[in-house]
Formats: sequence, structure tokens, C-alpha cells
Amino acid sequence: MRGRWPAMVRLAYALTGDAGHAEDVAQAAFARAYASWGRVRRAGDPDAYVRRILINENRKRFRKHRVPEDLHGDLAGALAGHTAPGQQGPEERQALLDALNRLGPRQRAVVVLRYWLDLSEAETAATLNCSVGTVKSQASRALATLRKDATTGDQDIVEGGRR
Repeated sequence: MRGRWPAMVRLAYALTGDAGHAEDVAQAAFARAYASWGRVRRAGDPDAYVRRILINENRKRFRKHRVPEDLHGDLAGALAGHTAPGQQGPEERQALLDALNRLGPRQRAVVVLRYWLDLSEAETAATLNCSVGTVKSQASRALATLRKDATTGDQDIVEGGRR
């Protein structure tokens, strides 16, 4: 699991938008996984198990601190260099990142898991501990928001990532 630290910190950063919080969330997730390593190992997919712990730790942090939406930070650092399908250049990427910053934490988590980590709807649902229908509805609402907020008018930015 040591080799997974950078990937989990990037995921946490994509969810929190803050490098310090991302490391705290990732550290808490790894500590919880270590404390129950037998259960993690029996689950069959340690990455998925730790991702779920990480998501839950982020939710706890969010509930506890309830920071205003504009303080969630910028996702540009987490997603910079990741080229989404249909993405044409830096202007389009920045427009998408700006729109992602305006999503709520649950919709952002769904978008990050589904379209950045490329998890299936079932894997995303398992990670977020919700139903596939909830993932579909949250993804649909998030994509509608992204479409509405897209400043370039190029629908391929959002629609290119559809599954």
C-alpha cells in the first residue's frame, strides 16, 4: 500500500482542493486501513477499500468544518496534466476546472471517481456507500451544472467524458 500513497493523496486533493487537508485525509484513511488490515485484506481489493475510507474521512472533515464552498480550493493542481476525453486545450481545461470548483462535495466526488479515476457506476456507488441510482443522478446533475457553467460553449468538454 506504500506505493499507493501518491495516488490517494491526489484523490484526496481532488476532493478537498487543499494540499494540507488532502494529506490529513489520506493519512487518516491509511491509519484506519492499517488498524483493520485483516478486514482490508479480506475485502479483496485494498485500493477500493482505502478509497472508500478516504471518501468517508473527507465527509467527516467536511461535516465537522463546514467551510464555505469557495474555500474548497482549486482543483487545477490535482487535475492539471490529466486530459479528459474531448478536451482540446488549456482554455477548455481551465473552464472545466473552474466549473468543478462550483460543484458541491458529493457531486464533485462522483465526478472525480467516475471521470477522473474512471470507476464504473457500481464501483463509485460502493466507494460512496450509496446506490447506483444515486451515482447516476448526482453525475447527471453535476454534468448539467458543468454544461451550464462551461464558459467556452464547447459541449465536448463535458460530453466527451460521458459513459
